[in-house]
Amino acid sequence: MKLTSFCLLLIALACAARAQNTAHAPNPAHARNTVVTYQPSTEDFPNPERGFYIPIGTSASHFVSLDSAGLRAQFAGPQKHGKATYAIFSTLLMREYTLDTFRGRPLSQEFLRHVDNDLDVAEQAGLKVILRFAYTNTAKSGACPDIYKICPPYGDAPESIVLGHIAQLAPLLKKHVAVIAVLQEGFIGIWGENYYTDYFGDAGNNGPGHLFDSSWNDRNQVLHALLEALPADRMVQVRTPQIKQKYVYGPHATVEEKPLSAAQGYSQSDMARIGFHNDCFLASVDDYGTYYDNGSSVQPKKSANEVLRRYFAEDSRYLPVGGETCDDAYSPQNDCAPAGHAEEEMARMHYSFLNTTYNNDVNNDWDSLGCISSIRKRLGYRLVLRRGAFPVRVTTCAKFNVTLELYNAGYAMPYNPRSAYLILRNKENGQEIRLPFITDIRKNLHWSKDLIIPGGTAPGRYELLLALPDSYAEIARRPEYSMRLANKDCWEAATGYNKLNFELTVAPR
Repeated sequence: MKLTSFCLLLIALACAARAQNTAHAPNPAHARNTVVTYQPSTEDFPNPERGFYIPIGTSASHFVSLDSAGLRAQFAGPQKHGKATYAIFSTLLMREYTLDTFRGRPLSQEFLRHVDNDLDVAEQAGLKVILRFAYTNTAKSGACPDIYKICPPYGDAPESIVLGHIAQLAPLLKKHVAVIAVLQEGFIGIWGENYYTDYFGDAGNNGPGHLFDSSWNDRNQVLHALLEALPADRMVQVRTPQIKQKYVYGPHATVEEKPLSAAQGYSQSDMARIGFHNDCFLASVDDYGTYYDNGSSVQPKKSANEVLRRYFAEDSRYLPVGGETCDDAYSPQNDCAPAGHAEEEMARMHYSFLNTTYNNDVNNDWDSLGCISSIRKRLGYRLVLRRGAFPVRVTTCAKFNVTLELYNAGYAMPYNPRSAYLILRNKENGQEIRLPFITDIRKNLHWSKDLIIPGGTAPGRYELLLALPDSYAEIARRPEYSMRLANKDCWEAATGYNKLNFELTVAPR
């Protein structure tokens, strides 16, 4: 629920009524403001929808439900997970459902109730969820041509079954959208990674060696269904950049297609809602085929490493990017600088999250080589307040200006919409005045706005705070879903507000 317009209307009505009985007061909006500077913090702390995630998967055949107490214990940081040598704060749960018993039939009502309950539990625990559905996580070896000896049949499901399952899940995705950080495409192929598949075209040596247009069309139907199943303000991640290109521009799209422009970013169009999960980050020269052209009916399969990396880097400025490492064979390139370029790659490709438990042959090197602390803090956004400009005295029903200048020390901007509110809190009685400030913080970090104190506001001293709550009303007042700025002496944990360390006087008009 978006309350900004309603709040502004109430303020305007209150001030209009008061203006009928009061002489016009001068507008102080452009009066000289006091400038306050803020110090950045080097502290590592949790923030919503970013950082290292913790994977907790389950299967339909052996379903293990989430429980709130268990989740809170696992996510009470900092602590180590799996074989990691480093501790993390985490707010992200990767929940993958393996639909192994439903490859040929609809999802059962019991299974849907399990998913419904899981997402309720995740909300109770104050977490956001990276969500993926797949039919198999088991690779079968044998005497097949594949270089990795992953052989068919792979074990996924036909398109009709996949589309039916998405239709069944759509009501749950809409119901629980507040706690869904992002949905990964999944469904197609082993691990839901869209490669080793029985029904959507085999681009590898086990098949014809490239994908036909009919296979791209089938894949596009699945991606379209997922975009339709989610509310428009949530995004879907695909495994490779070419999957997006073939969806946006059609099966004959080339790897030279243009990435998102600044005008297109965050527009809620389909192309603005498709991000990436690279599940073999810096595992090889082309990240195990992540940056490969798998062809079409008129194009052969071929390497496209450099051009697709450039596309990914530009397109991802406005999108969620995450994934995991999968092989340490590419060391030292996947190590810390100076021998490697792990952080440089995360920054270039705008990574918001990574798996903390896999592959720890790679991740633990970041710990031993000294860059894990930086990675923990810089994955995703890390917004820092540089300075603010505030009036010392304001009157009710008259405009005043507040300016805040921030910068991002993280690898990526926030990928889901989020508003900012200026909070005025009475020093004597704690009364709060909540003023809508910025409607979408993703678009720029220099915020300036003329505001109005509602008529009838009690005169007195008010401290200023900044709230960056979740955009969904059901969790907007919960501190664990609020965004914290990386500044010293600013965070108020009990409320989820960022203290601006400034007081002003509200005077009657």
